[in-house]
Amino acid sequence: MEAAYEAVKKKIDENDLIILDGGVGTELQFRGIEMDETWCGSASLNTQVLEQIHLDYINAGAEVITTNTYASSRLMLEAAGLADSFEEINSKAIFAAQEAKIQAKRDDILIAGSLSHRLPIPDGAKQSDPKHGVSENRLRENCEEMAMFLAENGCDIIILEMMYHPDRMLSVFEAAAKSKKPIWAGFSTRLSDTGLVLSFMDEDDIPFESVAKIVKDFNIDVAGIMHTDVNAVSKSLKVLRNFFDGPLMVYPDSGGWVSPNWDFDKVIQPRQLKSFAEKWIKEGVNIIGGCCGLSPNHIREIAQLK
Repeated sequence: MEAAYEAVKKKIDENDLIILDGGVGTELQFRGIEMDETWCGSASLNTQVLEQIHLDYINAGAEVITTNTYASSRLMLEAAGLADSFEEINSKAIFAAQEAKIQAKRDDILIAGSLSHRLPIPDGAKQSDPKHGVSENRLRENCEEMAMFLAENGCDIIILEMMYHPDRMLSVFEAAAKSKKPIWAGFSTRLSDTGLVLSFMDEDDIPFESVAKIVKDFNIDVAGIMHTDVNAVSKSLKVLRNFFDGPLMVYPDSGGWVSPNWDFDKVIQPRQLKSFAEKWIKEGVNIIGGCCGLSPNHIREIAQLK
Protein backbone atom coordinates (compact mmCIF):
# COMPACT_ATOMS: atom_id res chain seq x y z
CA MET A 1 0.00 0.00 0.00
CA GLU A 2 2.68 2.45 1.04
CA ALA A 3 4.82 1.54 -1.97
CA ALA A 4 1.93 2.31 -4.32
CA TYR A 5 1.42 5.70 -2.72
CA GLU A 6 5.12 6.53 -2.85
CA ALA A 7 5.14 5.66 -6.56
CA VAL A 8 2.25 8.06 -7.21
CA LYS A 9 3.87 10.72 -5.06
CA LYS A 10 7.07 10.38 -7.09
CA LYS A 11 5.10 10.88 -10.31
CA ILE A 12 3.52 14.02 -8.86
CA ASP A 13 6.93 15.33 -7.79
CA GLU A 14 8.15 14.75 -11.35
CA ASN A 15 5.18 16.78 -12.60
CA ASP A 16 3.47 13.82 -14.24
CA LEU A 17 -0.30 14.02 -14.62
CA ILE A 18 -2.27 11.72 -12.30
CA ILE A 19 -5.77 10.69 -13.36
CA LEU A 20 -8.48 10.52 -10.72
CA ASP A 21 -11.78 8.73 -11.29
CA GLY A 22 -15.12 10.41 -11.97
CA GLY A 23 -18.44 10.52 -10.16
CA VAL A 24 -19.35 7.36 -8.27
CA GLY A 25 -22.68 8.18 -6.63
CA THR A 26 -24.11 9.72 -9.77
CA GLU A 27 -22.81 6.83 -11.86
CA LEU A 28 -24.67 4.42 -9.57
CA GLN A 29 -27.83 6.42 -10.24
CA PHE A 30 -27.11 6.52 -13.98
CA ARG A 31 -26.85 2.72 -13.99
CA GLY A 32 -30.26 2.33 -12.40
CA ILE A 33 -29.59 2.18 -8.64
CA GLU A 34 -32.29 4.03 -6.70
CA MET A 35 -31.12 6.88 -4.50
CA ASP A 36 -32.60 7.21 -0.99
CA GLU A 37 -32.34 9.33 2.16
CA THR A 38 -28.59 8.71 2.20
CA TRP A 39 -28.35 9.78 -1.47
CA CYS A 40 -25.89 7.07 -2.65
CA GLY A 41 -24.67 5.98 0.77
CA SER A 42 -26.56 2.70 0.99
CA ALA A 43 -26.02 1.96 -2.72
CA SER A 44 -22.80 0.12 -1.88
CA LEU A 45 -25.03 -2.85 -1.07
CA ASN A 46 -25.22 -3.20 -4.86
CA THR A 47 -21.63 -4.41 -4.76
CA GLN A 48 -21.39 -5.84 -8.27
CA VAL A 49 -22.58 -2.60 -9.90
CA LEU A 50 -20.21 -0.54 -7.76
CA GLU A 51 -17.31 -2.86 -8.53
CA GLN A 52 -17.97 -2.52 -12.25
CA ILE A 53 -18.00 1.27 -11.97
CA HIS A 54 -14.57 1.24 -10.32
CA LEU A 55 -13.29 -1.18 -12.94
CA ASP A 56 -14.63 0.99 -15.75
CA TYR A 57 -12.78 3.98 -14.32
CA ILE A 58 -9.54 2.00 -14.08
CA ASN A 59 -9.94 0.85 -17.67
CA ALA A 60 -10.60 4.47 -18.68
CA GLY A 61 -7.23 5.49 -17.23
CA ALA A 62 -7.89 6.34 -13.56
CA GLU A 63 -4.94 5.76 -11.24
CA VAL A 64 -6.89 6.69 -8.11
CA ILE A 65 -10.37 5.31 -7.40
CA THR A 66 -12.62 6.70 -4.67
CA THR A 67 -14.72 4.63 -2.28
CA ASN A 68 -18.46 5.20 -2.24
CA THR A 69 -18.31 6.45 1.36
CA TYR A 70 -18.96 10.16 0.88
CA ALA A 71 -22.54 9.75 2.10
CA SER A 72 -22.39 6.64 4.28
CA SER A 73 -21.32 7.97 7.68
CA ARG A 74 -23.41 6.80 10.62
CA LEU A 75 -25.26 10.15 10.64
CA MET A 76 -26.21 9.70 6.99
CA LEU A 77 -27.26 6.08 7.42
CA GLU A 78 -29.43 6.97 10.42
CA ALA A 79 -31.58 9.08 8.09
CA ALA A 80 -32.51 5.90 6.21
CA GLY A 81 -32.82 3.71 9.32
CA LEU A 82 -29.56 1.95 8.46
CA ALA A 83 -27.24 3.03 11.27
CA ASP A 84 -26.79 -0.59 12.37
CA SER A 85 -25.52 -1.41 8.88
CA PHE A 86 -22.58 1.01 9.08
CA GLU A 87 -19.88 -1.67 8.97
CA GLU A 88 -21.61 -3.79 6.32
CA ILE A 89 -22.24 -0.91 3.93
CA ASN A 90 -18.82 0.66 4.27
CA SER A 91 -17.00 -2.67 4.14
CA LYS A 92 -18.75 -3.41 0.85
CA ALA A 93 -17.83 0.06 -0.44
CA ILE A 94 -14.14 -0.57 0.20
CA PHE A 95 -14.35 -4.19 -0.95
CA ALA A 96 -15.78 -3.12 -4.32
CA ALA A 97 -12.78 -0.87 -4.94
CA GLN A 98 -10.35 -3.59 -3.85
CA GLU A 99 -12.00 -6.18 -6.10
CA ALA A 100 -11.85 -3.81 -9.08
CA LYS A 101 -8.07 -3.53 -8.55
CA ILE A 102 -7.78 -7.30 -8.47
CA GLN A 103 -9.85 -7.74 -11.61
CA ALA A 104 -7.79 -5.10 -13.38
CA LYS A 105 -4.57 -6.73 -12.13
CA ARG A 106 -3.33 -3.29 -11.09
CA ASP A 107 -1.50 -3.18 -7.77
CA ASP A 108 -0.47 0.40 -8.54
CA ILE A 109 -4.03 1.78 -8.28
CA LEU A 110 -4.64 3.86 -5.15
CA ILE A 111 -7.86 3.59 -3.17
CA ALA A 112 -8.99 6.94 -1.77
CA GLY A 113 -11.34 6.72 1.19
CA SER A 114 -13.93 9.48 0.84
CA LEU A 115 -14.62 11.49 4.01
CA SER A 116 -17.08 14.39 4.17
CA HIS A 117 -19.10 16.62 6.46
CA ARG A 118 -22.29 15.82 4.58
CA LEU A 119 -25.55 15.73 6.53
CA PRO A 120 -28.95 14.51 5.30
CA ILE A 121 -30.53 16.69 2.62
CA PRO A 122 -34.34 16.84 2.44
CA ASP A 123 -35.96 15.72 -0.81
CA GLY A 124 -36.24 18.63 -3.21
CA ALA A 125 -33.43 20.60 -1.55
CA LYS A 126 -29.88 21.28 -2.74
CA GLN A 127 -28.05 21.43 0.60
CA SER A 128 -28.66 20.26 4.16
CA ASP A 129 -30.87 22.23 6.52
CA PRO A 130 -28.73 24.87 8.29
CA LYS A 131 -30.79 24.12 11.43
CA HIS A 132 -29.85 20.45 11.34
CA GLY A 133 -29.33 20.20 15.10
CA VAL A 134 -26.21 18.01 14.94
CA SER A 135 -23.84 18.95 17.77
CA GLU A 136 -20.16 19.58 17.22
CA ASN A 137 -19.25 16.59 19.42
CA ARG A 138 -21.52 14.26 17.49
CA LEU A 139 -20.16 15.44 14.17
CA ARG A 140 -16.59 14.93 15.41
CA GLU A 141 -17.37 11.39 16.60
CA ASN A 142 -19.09 10.68 13.29
CA CYS A 143 -16.09 11.85 11.26
CA GLU A 144 -13.55 10.02 13.44
CA GLU A 145 -15.47 6.76 13.16
CA MET A 146 -15.49 6.98 9.37
CA ALA A 147 -11.87 8.12 9.05
CA MET A 148 -10.58 5.26 11.19
CA PHE A 149 -12.77 2.72 9.40
CA LEU A 150 -11.37 3.80 6.04
CA ALA A 151 -7.79 3.78 7.29
CA GLU A 152 -8.05 0.37 8.96
CA ASN A 153 -9.80 -1.39 6.08
CA GLY A 154 -7.53 -0.87 3.11
CA CYS A 155 -7.68 2.75 1.92
CA ASP A 156 -4.35 4.20 0.84
CA ILE A 157 -5.31 7.84 1.38
CA ILE A 158 -8.12 9.85 2.92
CA ILE A 159 -9.73 12.24 0.47
CA LEU A 160 -11.75 15.06 2.04
CA GLU A 161 -14.64 15.79 -0.28
CA MET A 162 -16.75 18.92 -0.58
CA MET A 163 -15.04 20.93 2.11
CA TYR A 164 -17.02 24.15 2.16
CA HIS A 165 -18.83 24.58 5.47
CA PRO A 166 -16.73 26.56 8.00
CA ASP A 167 -18.67 25.18 10.99
CA ARG A 168 -18.14 21.53 10.00
CA MET A 169 -14.75 21.34 8.30
CA LEU A 170 -12.54 21.25 11.37
CA SER A 171 -14.07 17.97 12.54
CA VAL A 172 -13.26 16.37 9.19
CA PHE A 173 -9.67 17.61 9.04
CA GLU A 174 -8.99 16.56 12.63
CA ALA A 175 -10.48 13.12 12.03
CA ALA A 176 -8.39 12.62 8.90
CA ALA A 177 -5.24 13.63 10.77
CA LYS A 178 -5.92 10.96 13.41
CA SER A 179 -6.05 8.29 10.70
CA LYS A 180 -2.30 8.75 10.03
CA LYS A 181 -3.00 8.37 6.29
CA PRO A 182 -1.97 10.85 3.57
CA ILE A 183 -4.67 13.52 3.20
CA TRP A 184 -5.94 14.99 -0.06
CA ALA A 185 -8.33 17.88 0.57
CA GLY A 186 -10.99 18.87 -1.97
CA PHE A 187 -12.81 22.19 -1.57
CA SER A 188 -16.08 23.19 -3.27
CA THR A 189 -16.75 26.74 -4.41
CA ARG A 190 -19.09 28.93 -6.43
CA LEU A 191 -18.87 32.35 -8.02
CA SER A 192 -20.92 35.32 -6.89
CA ASP A 193 -22.87 37.40 -9.40
CA THR A 194 -19.86 39.72 -9.54
CA GLY A 195 -17.32 36.92 -9.99
CA LEU A 196 -16.02 36.62 -6.43
CA VAL A 197 -14.96 33.15 -5.29
CA LEU A 198 -17.21 31.98 -2.47
CA SER A 199 -17.66 28.85 -0.40
CA PHE A 200 -20.14 26.44 -2.03
CA MET A 201 -22.72 26.90 0.75
CA ASP A 202 -26.02 28.52 -0.22
CA GLU A 203 -27.22 30.16 2.97
CA ASP A 204 -24.34 32.66 3.27
CA ASP A 205 -21.86 34.34 0.94
CA ILE A 206 -18.60 33.29 2.58
CA PRO A 207 -15.34 34.23 0.84
CA PHE A 208 -13.38 31.13 -0.14
CA GLU A 209 -10.31 32.59 1.58
CA SER A 210 -11.89 32.05 4.98
CA VAL A 211 -12.46 28.38 4.15
CA ALA A 212 -9.23 27.55 2.28
CA LYS A 213 -6.96 28.84 5.06
CA ILE A 214 -7.57 25.67 7.08
CA VAL A 215 -4.95 23.83 5.00
CA LYS A 216 -2.23 25.82 6.76
CA ASP A 217 -3.08 24.10 10.06
CA PHE A 218 -2.74 20.50 8.83
CA ASN A 219 -0.26 18.30 6.99
CA ILE A 220 -1.96 18.07 3.59
CA ASP A 221 -0.30 16.17 0.73
CA VAL A 222 -2.63 17.42 -2.01
CA ALA A 223 -5.32 20.11 -2.11
CA GLY A 224 -7.69 21.21 -4.82
CA ILE A 225 -11.09 22.17 -6.14
CA MET A 226 -13.86 19.60 -6.61
CA HIS A 227 -17.64 19.45 -7.09
CA THR A 228 -17.40 22.91 -8.58
CA ASP A 229 -18.48 24.30 -11.95
CA VAL A 230 -15.68 24.25 -14.53
CA ASN A 231 -15.96 28.02 -14.95
CA ALA A 232 -15.15 28.63 -11.28
CA VAL A 233 -12.11 26.35 -11.04
CA SER A 234 -9.30 28.64 -12.23
CA LYS A 235 -10.27 31.54 -9.98
CA SER A 236 -10.65 29.13 -7.06
CA LEU A 237 -7.19 27.69 -7.63
CA LYS A 238 -5.68 31.17 -7.45
CA VAL A 239 -7.24 31.68 -4.03
CA LEU A 240 -6.14 28.26 -2.80
CA ARG A 241 -2.56 28.97 -3.89
CA ASN A 242 -2.43 31.76 -1.30
CA PHE A 243 -2.55 29.11 1.42
CA PHE A 244 -1.12 25.95 -0.17
CA ASP A 245 2.03 25.47 -2.26
CA GLY A 246 1.83 21.69 -2.72
CA PRO A 247 0.36 19.57 -5.55
CA LEU A 248 -3.03 20.67 -6.87
CA MET A 249 -5.97 18.56 -7.96
CA VAL A 250 -9.17 19.40 -9.82
CA TYR A 251 -12.31 17.33 -10.28
CA PRO A 252 -15.37 19.40 -11.20
CA ASP A 253 -19.01 18.40 -11.33
CA SER A 254 -21.44 18.98 -14.19
CA GLY A 255 -25.21 18.92 -14.40
CA GLY A 256 -27.63 19.73 -11.60
CA TRP A 257 -28.88 18.45 -8.27
CA VAL A 258 -32.21 18.25 -6.52
CA SER A 259 -32.11 15.72 -3.69
CA PRO A 260 -31.90 12.78 -4.01
CA ASN A 261 -31.15 12.70 -7.75
CA TRP A 262 -28.65 14.15 -10.20
CA ASP A 263 -29.82 15.83 -13.40
CA PHE A 264 -27.69 14.68 -16.33
CA ASP A 265 -29.38 16.84 -18.99
CA LYS A 266 -26.68 19.52 -19.16
CA VAL A 267 -23.53 17.54 -18.39
CA ILE A 268 -20.42 18.85 -20.15
CA GLN A 269 -19.22 16.83 -23.13
CA PRO A 270 -15.99 14.81 -22.61
CA ARG A 271 -14.02 16.73 -25.24
CA GLN A 272 -15.05 20.07 -23.75
CA LEU A 273 -13.91 18.89 -20.32
CA LYS A 274 -10.60 17.85 -21.87
CA SER A 275 -10.13 21.43 -23.12
CA PHE A 276 -10.62 22.76 -19.60
CA ALA A 277 -8.22 20.12 -18.27
CA GLU A 278 -5.52 21.30 -20.69
CA LYS A 279 -5.92 24.79 -19.25
CA TRP A 280 -5.72 23.56 -15.65
CA ILE A 281 -2.53 21.64 -16.39
CA LYS A 282 -0.97 24.89 -17.64
CA GLU A 283 -2.06 26.47 -14.36
CA GLY A 284 -0.06 23.90 -12.42
CA VAL A 285 -2.59 21.18 -11.66
CA ASN A 286 -1.12 17.69 -11.08
CA ILE A 287 -4.24 15.54 -10.57
CA ILE A 288 -7.44 15.71 -12.65
CA GLY A 289 -10.67 13.73 -12.56
CA GLY A 290 -14.38 14.29 -12.29
CA CYS A 291 -17.12 14.50 -9.70
CA CYS A 292 -20.92 14.30 -9.89
CA GLY A 293 -22.32 13.81 -13.37
CA LEU A 294 -18.99 12.89 -14.95
CA SER A 295 -18.45 9.36 -16.24
CA PRO A 296 -15.78 6.91 -17.44
CA ASN A 297 -16.10 8.53 -20.88
CA HIS A 298 -14.97 11.84 -19.39
CA ILE A 299 -12.04 10.22 -17.61
CA ARG A 300 -11.01 8.39 -20.79
CA GLU A 301 -10.83 11.72 -22.61
CA ILE A 302 -8.77 13.39 -19.88
CA ALA A 303 -6.41 10.42 -19.71
CA GLN A 304 -5.34 11.17 -23.29
CA LEU A 305 -3.47 14.17 -21.88
CA LYS A 306 -0.89 11.97 -20.15
